[in-house]
This record gives sequence, C-alpha cells and structure tokens, in this order.
Amino acid sequence: MKTHYKQIAIALIAIFLFNLNLRAQLPKEAPEDKAKRMEWWTQARFGMFIHWGLYAEAARHEWVKKRERITNEEYQKYFEVFDPDLFDPHEWAKMAKNAGMKYAVITTKHHEGFCLFDSKYTDYKSVNTPYGKDIIKQWVEAFRTEGLKIGFYYSLIDWHHPDYEIDRVHPQSARTDKEYKKLNKGRDMDKYRKYLKDQVKELLTNYGKVDIIWLDYSFPSGKHGKGHEDWDSENLLKMVRELQPGIIVNDRLDLLDKEGGWDFTTPEQYKVSRWPEKNGVKVPWETCQTFSGSWGYYRDEATWKSPHQLIELLIESVSKGGNLLLNVGPTARGMFDYRAQDRLKAMGDWMFYNNRSIYNCTEAPSEFSKPDNCLLTYNPKTNRLYVHLLDYPMGALTLKGFKGKVKYARFLHDASEIKFTQPRHNVTHQESNAAGDIMLKLPVVKPKVEIPVIELFLK
Repeated sequence: MKTHYKQIAIALIAIFLFNLNLRAQLPKEAPEDKAKRMEWWTQARFGMFIHWGLYAEAARHEWVKKRERITNEEYQKYFEVFDPDLFDPHEWAKMAKNAGMKYAVITTKHHEGFCLFDSKYTDYKSVNTPYGKDIIKQWVEAFRTEGLKIGFYYSLIDWHHPDYEIDRVHPQSARTDKEYKKLNKGRDMDKYRKYLKDQVKELLTNYGKVDIIWLDYSFPSGKHGKGHEDWDSENLLKMVRELQPGIIVNDRLDLLDKEGGWDFTTPEQYKVSRWPEKNGVKVPWETCQTFSGSWGYYRDEATWKSPHQLIELLIESVSKGGNLLLNVGPTARGMFDYRAQDRLKAMGDWMFYNNRSIYNCTEAPSEFSKPDNCLLTYNPKTNRLYVHLLDYPMGALTLKGFKGKVKYARFLHDASEIKFTQPRHNVTHQESNAAGDIMLKLPVVKPKVEIPVIELFLK
C-alpha cells in the first residue's frame, strides 16, 4: 500500500514539473528574426493611443472609479447612459493619419472592466448600452482603411468582474489582511484567468490581423499586488503568439526576465535620459504619453502640453532610438476634444514637411556631437543626419567635429540650400576655431516652422 501511495506521489510530482516546464517555455526567436518582425514598428516611430470607456461620462480621469471608491452599483449609471452618437471612427483615423501617425492602439477593455467589443463572455459591453454596437469592429475597419496598423489594449485588471480578487489598486481596496480576506470570500481567480484568456482569444480571432497588443498591467511587489502567476502570463502569452504569430507585445505581463516574454519596454509619462538597455543591450522602446495629465477624457484638466512640447517629445524619442505613442481620450459623445484636435493638426502640419527626420530614423552615431539646443536623428539607410533646432540660432550654427563629414546641407521643409564653412575665430561671440568644425550659415529670421530641421547629406 505504501509503495502504491509513493508511486502516486511520484506521478503527481512528475505531472507538476512537466506542467511547470511547459508553462515556462515561451517561443524562442533569433534576434534578427525579432528585428525583422518589428521592423515596421521601429520605422513608424509615431502612433496614437486611445483610452475610451464609461469613464468618459464622468469626464474626470479614467481612474475615477478607484479615486472616488465608486462601487459597481454606483458606476452602473454610466453604462445606462453610454451613447456616443457622434462617434465616427473614419474621422478619428483621418486625424491620426494626418498627424503623421502610422499605427494606433485602443482600449478594448480598461480597468473598469467595460468592453468596447462584442464578447460572448460578458454582458458588460458596448452592444448592451444605448449605443448598441461593437465599437472595436467599426474602429478596426476605419483605421485599416486609412492604412494604419492596428493595436489592442486589454486590461489585465478588472474592477467589475465578480471573480477578480480585490487588491490594492481596486476601488474597494482594504486596510488590513483580515478585511481583504472578507472581501475576497467567494471570488475565484481561476475563473477570472479563464475569462481573461477567453476574451483575449476573441480579440485575436474575431478582428483579423492584429499588429500590437498591450496587456496592462502587473504590480507584483508589496502586499496585495498581482504578477505573472495571477494572470498565468506564460500560457497567456503562448496563446497570443500562436493566434497572431507576427504580433508585437508590450512588457507588462511581469515576464521581464523570461526569454520571449516581451518585445518592447514602455516608459510611461516621462522622457528617458538615454536609450533603455537590458543586460547592457539596447532594447526596443516606446514612451506612452498624454496631451495632458489624464488618459481618459477629463473636461476640467488644464495642463495641456503645447504643440512645440509635443513635437519636441516626438523628436527626442526618435533621437534616442524610440517611438512615441501619444494618447487621445475621446468624449462620451465620441469626439476628440477640441484641444486634442488642435494639437494633432499642429503635429500634422510639422510632420507634413519634416517626417523624413522621424520615419526610419534612430539615434545618431556617437561620432556626431549634438549642438546646444538641438536634437539629432539619423537615417542609416540614406546616411542622412537631421539637426532639429529647438531654439533657433540667429545667423549661424557651429557643428563641432563635422568637418569632412558633410557633403551637402539644406532645410528640410523647403529643401533650400544651407552653405557651410569653417567657423571664424571670434572671442566676443565665443565661436570655435577648431579645425574639425563647420559653421552653417542660417537666415537671421527663423523659417515659419515650429521646429526647423536641417538635413545633412553625409559623406
């Protein structure tokens, strides 16, 4: 009898270890294959993020349910009146394209749990509101029509699902372990994990080719957090890769130390000081940023970035080898806020003439020194360097160490020639007389461009 129990125990251990090994094995990919898979994304450099949900009705931040500790019952009023009658995804797509964006990512479900797509696993979806339609279906068709790549954001967190265990970021978060235990009695994360996978499968099966997926987010450190075990991230990601082999995946599944656990890193709402690295190796990255301080529509939010700041943010991201995913939070009627429209137009006006310094560009080779109040980007295929004049210099710009490296210079916006010589020594004006420098002769009056760009043809 003891031998029988021992055999059962050994078998169970073997099954456990086998399953653990299966879970840990993600698809392997050679670096050059990954680079090829992500090539369109690294060349695009500029995309649109869209945060839209019931929180647009409240119009005071997408985390309003958490911030104000609103219950499901109290939050239900937004579901009952959601009717974006002015929603025109074709207009959204045109604005994104005209702004110079090459791809877009939309919230199919944010932390509030409300789904913009027609899922068979929940009634908490747009088709059951007064609006009555599958928003994601319309959105995908419109953005594809304009030639934009498609991305889905799906929240791992869910403040509405009855089996999602309450944690420290939940609207009903508690103060003590005892309170958490009481609140989570009867909740079953196994059921929620299945729900999560079922919905992600729907998204990656029912809407054709999906180019990007944002799974957001893990918070494993500290008490009452959630990480890869809570989401069963390894198996979730394996399913994603199987359903959409070419898809690009963000880094918020808590799989940073797993090979194949992510494709790009996502610094949020801040500028990186240099190209991000992992184990000493530069990695693909994209900063996600808002026009103001909120992702969802916030009627009274007043800290909107200027067009100059936003264009500079785009340039700086590319100058360090990264992308910019710039967010719009549509109103509850389905329109882009007028402030967002103004800024998208301003960025589009600049990109119309200067996108060559953004698309297909990256960090400049280290041999080229950045002048003060400038940013450099570089196109390795055309061997052209772009000097972005953040603060326009009056009459001349000295490029240190550039002598013998430039064969032609011109403004990018109108292709007008810029002559250059070796700088003269002038102590009063503190000009360099270094043998390796060149001086670009610029007009005194700044061209009518928000941030002028100089295109240098390198030897």
